[in-house]
Amino acid sequence: MAKVGILMGSDSDLPIMSKAAKLLEEFGIDYEMKVISAHREPDVFVSYAQSAESRGIEVIIAGAGGAAHLPGMCAAMFTLPVIGVPIHTKSLGGVDSLYSIVQMPSGIPVATVAINGAANAAILAAKMLAITDTELRRKLVDYKEDLKEQVVAKDEKLNKIGYDAYLEQM
Repeated sequence: MAKVGILMGSDSDLPIMSKAAKLLEEFGIDYEMKVISAHREPDVFVSYAQSAESRGIEVIIAGAGGAAHLPGMCAAMFTLPVIGVPIHTKSLGGVDSLYSIVQMPSGIPVATVAINGAANAAILAAKMLAITDTELRRKLVDYKEDLKEQVVAKDEKLNKIGYDAYLEQM
């Protein structure tokens, strides 16, 4: 049963939001992914948000661009955590999305990650779920150790071949 709902307002958000799905898969977290427009199909959106908890969803990751109402509206109808992913926009570079998501009224919080930060949204969702799941917590520890090892390997490579050669390989 899915524990995380990944929502996006448009399929154009999929390249970004798929990063959340990939990380949830790496952590072994079941999820469902939907394209639902809060503006174009409000009845479908309301039904989804109101039924999510009863279907086992514990965290919603909602990506949205522009007016970016999807995460905030989820938070208004879903009691459990909502993580907003502001999507980069051509007109304002995603700052419009960011402001729309972080400027929620008192009482309706949305945890918000960086513009296009779907990977961090998945990690944050995993951390929320790990509060009561020790196996998932162990996977998060391993993940952080792997990140550290990647940086150590990059430093060793840089010192071995020099910055010019390193840049050529990037």
